[in-house]
This record gives sequence, structure tokens and C-alpha cells, in this order.
Amino acid sequence: MSAVTRKIFLLSLCCFFSCRAFCWGFWAHQQINYLAVFLLPPEMLVLYKPQIEFLKEHAVDPDKRRYAVTDEAPRHYLDIDHYGNYPYDSLPKKWSEAAEKFSEDSLKKYGIVPWHIQTMLARLTKAFKEQNFSGILKNSAELGHYIADAHVPLHASSNHNGQLTGQKGIHAFWESRIPELLAEKEFDFFIGQAAYIKDPLVFTWNRLLESARAADTVLLLEKNLSRSFPADQKYSFEPRNGLILKQFSSAFSTEYNRQLNGMVERRMRQAIFAIASFWYTAWVNAGQPDLKHLSGKTFSDNDQKEFDDLNKGWQAAAKMIGREE
Repeated sequence: MSAVTRKIFLLSLCCFFSCRAFCWGFWAHQQINYLAVFLLPPEMLVLYKPQIEFLKEHAVDPDKRRYAVTDEAPRHYLDIDHYGNYPYDSLPKKWSEAAEKFSEDSLKKYGIVPWHIQTMLARLTKAFKEQNFSGILKNSAELGHYIADAHVPLHASSNHNGQLTGQKGIHAFWESRIPELLAEKEFDFFIGQAAYIKDPLVFTWNRLLESARAADTVLLLEKNLSRSFPADQKYSFEPRNGLILKQFSSAFSTEYNRQLNGMVERRMRQAIFAIASFWYTAWVNAGQPDLKHLSGKTFSDNDQKEFDDLNKGWQAAAKMIGREE
């Protein structure tokens, strides 16, 4: 193997492992959870602020679980276009009605994210009522992940990675490359305070339908830009996660973001607000328990083993279970 061939091989290998390890992407999910903490009232900050690094780090646990748990993948998306055209009235919004009409197995085949968000909200509310330190934080971190996923347009499309239109890789491009490149330099995350959500199911469906309506724009603008952008400038080798990788170039990414008219920033902001508001809603629905006595607690040995086992299983897994994005 020549030196040039070896270099290309190593770069390609780096691309594979980096995408698998960090392909919203790990960085964006973690930042969204982190920023959501600052929207909470003081009565909740007493617990959430000291645990902000936990909420950030464990925002990606559901993605890690996709490498180990068969039923995990459908919790992250809904191929809503399978059910017809916007506003998809053929699909009941309540789980019991949807399951009766289509069966649970069929629903899981095309994704269940709006309903799983309600399940996670109920778990978090229960944890607040029981003053369960571990349950509050673990469910908060993971609820944040699913809510953020519902704000990604391609999580509401059967063409979830551009695989049907010759645009494979657009999923990570939209939810990973653009936030990592531009969020800290250009995005505004001054949002305000969390709000009580009177009807979480309706709120979730409204956000998911917004994602579904935006999916065609995400795909069309990238395809049109690829046609007009100089082919030799679309990709570049740039640093990412400590490696030099082939990825969409900064110039191409910046222009795509401009043509999206701030969509990625807007959806990140909406996700941050929604997550903080769901945390707040769970706390209110639990009777606004005093959290001060939980602020000094730590995770049990069993909790730590659970986290360690998840990390070991994820790192050892050959590939994601279910569809890859």
C-alpha cells in the first residue's frame, strides 16, 4: 500500500468512526439540554444547575441505546408521510386510537416519537412526586433527547437521510455539521423562561407537524445548492472531534444555512424552550415539590453501573439496531 493510499484509507476510517461516535448529533443534543437548564425557575435550578453536566452528558443516552435495544429506534422519529399528506388527519393523535386503527406493531415500524414523549413526561412527573433523585435526572435528560429529535425535520420524513433522492448524509449535515460549525459563533440562545404546557400532546404534535412541513425544504435547498455550488468546493478536510475528516465544507455549510433562513437555529431554540417547559410542566403537575433536599444527593452504585454498562455496550456494538441516520 502506497503512502498516499494509506493516508486516504486512514482518513476514510476516521470518517467512519467519527460519524458512528458523534452522528440532532451528540454535540447539539448536549448543548440543547445544557441550555434548557437556564430557562428554569429558581425552585428547579436548585437541583438542575448542580447537575447540569449530567443533563448535558446523558442527553445522548437514548442514541447510545440504539446500539443495544431493539425497540429504541422508533422512539426517535415518525415517518409521518407514510400516513398521507399534511396535516395527516388519517393518523389519530392519541396513542390508543392510533393503535386501534393501525396496530402497535405498525406504528412502531414507522416511528412513535410523539407518543414516547408523553410516556417520558409521565415518568418524570412520577419521579417528581416520589422525590426520586435518580429518576428525575435520568428522565429529564432522556426526555430532552426525544423532544429535540421531534424538532428535526428529517425525523418526520421517510426520506430521513436523503436516501430516496440521492442525498445520503444530509441528516448529519443538518443536525450535526451546521450546529457544530455555526452555533457558538452565530446562533442566539437568549430565549426567556420556561412556560407551563397545558396540553403536552397537542404541543408535541404541533412541533412535529412543523418539522414535517420543513422536511421538503431541507432536501430541496440542499439539492439545488449542490447543483450550483462548485463541485470541488462542496467538501473539505477539516478538524472535527480531534480528527481531520472529509465533510461538507465550511463555505457550503454556511451558504446552505443562509438559504435555510435560520431554520437550524430556530429549531434549536424551539427545542431548548420545549425541553425546559416540559421539565417545568412535570414539576408543576407533580405539585411543585421542594427540591432543595435533593440537591446534595448523588447517584447510587447501581445507577453508575447502569451508565457504565450502556457506555460499554455502545462502544462495543458493531452497528446501530434498526435504521441508521
